[in-house]
Amino acid sequence: MEMIYQEYLKLNIDGSLIGLEHSESENNYFCTPKGARIIGWDGIDGIHFCFVRGFGEMVFAVSPMNAPGSYVHPLARNFKDFLRLLLACGHTAALEQAWSWEQEQFDKFLQENVPADEQSAVLHILREKLSLTPMEQPFAYIKTLQDGFDDRCIPYTEDYYDIISVEPPIPEWKVYFDGDFSGHHGRKKAGKEIPINRQFVWDDGVWTVPAIYTCSKGLVVDFCLLVPPERIRAFMCQWKLSADNDGSSFTDEQRMQIDAENPLTVNINPKVVLNGTKLSSSHGCGICWNPCLPEGNGLEEWSVMLHYGFDPDQGYAIWRCAFPWKTKRKPQIKTLGVILMQEPVAIPGPHFVASLPGEQIEFTHPSTGKKHTLTVRKYERRELPSEHFNGPDLENLEFPRHLTMMSYILSPDLPDQAFTVVDCAPGDRPRQKHADPRLPQATGDVCCIGIIGSADATAAIVLGNGNQGNLRVACSALHFEPTEDVEWRVVFYEKTRRDIMAELL
Repeated sequence: MEMIYQEYLKLNIDGSLIGLEHSESENNYFCTPKGARIIGWDGIDGIHFCFVRGFGEMVFAVSPMNAPGSYVHPLARNFKDFLRLLLACGHTAALEQAWSWEQEQFDKFLQENVPADEQSAVLHILREKLSLTPMEQPFAYIKTLQDGFDDRCIPYTEDYYDIISVEPPIPEWKVYFDGDFSGHHGRKKAGKEIPINRQFVWDDGVWTVPAIYTCSKGLVVDFCLLVPPERIRAFMCQWKLSADNDGSSFTDEQRMQIDAENPLTVNINPKVVLNGTKLSSSHGCGICWNPCLPEGNGLEEWSVMLHYGFDPDQGYAIWRCAFPWKTKRKPQIKTLGVILMQEPVAIPGPHFVASLPGEQIEFTHPSTGKKHTLTVRKYERRELPSEHFNGPDLENLEFPRHLTMMSYILSPDLPDQAFTVVDCAPGDRPRQKHADPRLPQATGDVCCIGIIGSADATAAIVLGNGNQGNLRVACSALHFEPTEDVEWRVVFYEKTRRDIMAELL
């Protein structure tokens, strides 16, 4: 638990005055979450407050007299915020009931229940000894937290499900070749699980393959990376990431850096060596368990954690890969190994503006330190034909069609997958036909345009050019009107880990 909780305990105050009575007894109720650590009691109707294993420092209220489905609610992201809520409200009664109230009811309750002298004395101790200030908007804080929380991921004991006569929320564990972590909605047969529990180290990461699944179409393998919570916490603090920060204010370069540094990001391209034959992956999907942001962990994450028996206080990144058989019939597995290869990581480079053939842009590779020269060969504005956007679902939409194409040569050259040039600016979104151009355009993801560019991004094309090196082509984002100048960005792609092979069977 965080340090401030330990400091609170050392104060040895009478918590009953603020609805947080201490008790040595662990008298859990049927609706007390599994893995709960009780931190105080309200004193009426069995209401108590607790931490729950796997949810970090989040504080929950447990109310046994509530209606089914409303027994447990999160109150604060951490104990410090919980105390600040108490300073603002004077007693846990307002916090525990906030889930069922509107702002007006909450404010009226506080006006009618002003803290008495003894309560005020306890609150003063909390404020002065722990250097805390009251939460400025307690009701808005609680509602925001509760609205963004998926209560289906709260674990309960068997007594809970016996009393309320419902099945546990975690679905039966089944893995399908064409499915994901939520299962498969077809009538396909689930794969047969073969426990592996093989652990290996890749650079500074500890990986586990807990099981494989043999299906009619191929083999499914779960790759699980253990991530210490302190690494996750340091990463989140560095970038000021939280449930309230969706990253919308970050630049493209910052997002690239965040993706490269995120300890819960899995950028792997695995292969399986089955009986001496390599199998390539046809598709995959991933999830992660973040103990530092428990409100983001949903039912799928809980299902994986429970099935494999992972420690919920640790972080995990799980990547599920499907490998089609190379034989018509499912082969007998005699030997099995995996080759882990990292996908290249995007590294942002310099920006530049160029519009004339012959212009040269010099830059230095951020990793090798070598100097490279980009020479513009051709620069032209184009308009895509309207037939590129025909289709039954596109009749009422108008698409941006103007773009800029730049062909160039890089000297000394780099491998095709290690370098590209992209447009720094986003493109225009598709809009309804006959719409007033002065009105705001739609911002939703209506569709992607898979021709040579898109409404959001650019694409690069590499053409052979004899002994002169590769002639590359960069395409700008699409716009409804031609653009005067395009600001381009250089992007490098690098692998930061060597490939490894590990034997599984």
